[in-house]
Order: sequence, then structure tokens, then C-alpha cells
Amino acid sequence: MARLLAIDYGTKRTGLAVTDPLGIIASPLETVETKQLERFLADYFSREEVSTIVVGHPRQMNGEPSETMRFIQPLMGRLRHAYPDKVVVAYDERFTSVIAQRTIRESGIGKMARRDKSLVDKVSAAIILQDYMSSQGM
Repeated sequence: MARLLAIDYGTKRTGLAVTDPLGIIASPLETVETKQLERFLADYFSREEVSTIVVGHPRQMNGEPSETMRFIQPLMGRLRHAYPDKVVVAYDERFTSVIAQRTIRESGIGKMARRDKSLVDKVSAAIILQDYMSSQGM
């Protein structure tokens, strides 16, 4: 069975998460510089079978798309074009960074490690992926 991969896009850093090969558990994968994202994905897809790419869809509190959507829509188009064998979906990511920070804090990770924003990015991606999987009855 193929993995699912989630992207928590940021203008500087992008968090990534994947499921195990059976598609049961979502785990943080990596945080990459956004300008290296597509190269990282090409390398990852050459090594691992991925069926679905879940891209965090940032919205404001009133439900309107956030400013970041102007970067995410073109990214999704490029991913669909480059990987026609993969499903590319947008999934609401509101509150994932807040939930990630709380999860990290409650996990007992030290204060210095909690300041690592790349940790928040990839944990946020894992939360997006887990929420998506739950919404799909997985």
C-alpha cells in the first residue's frame, strides 16, 4: 500500500509528514526550506510509493483563504502536472500550528527544543495528515 504525504507550506520552511506504508499512522517526516521543497519531493517519490499528497489549505478565521494561498495553488498545479499518478488534495489547516505547539509542550520536550520552528512545521504537517485521514474514515 502507498503512503500519504502532507505538506504544511510556509514561505520560508515547509513541514512534511507521511504515513507508514500501511497508511495507518501519520508521523512527522522533515522540514525543508521551501525553495528546496519540490526537489526534496522528487527525491522522496523516487524512493517511496506515495498515493496522495495532502496540502494544508490555510484559511483565516472568517473562512477566507489566507495570503499564502497565492503560493499554494500554483504548487498544487505543479504537483498535479509532475505526478499525475498521485492524488493532490487541499485540506483545512486552521489551528494546526497552535495544536502542534501545545502537543510539543505537553510531550515534555525541553524549552530549547520547543523553540525549533522546524519541529512545529513538521508536527503541524502530521496533524494535518492525521485530521485528513480521520475525515476520510482511515
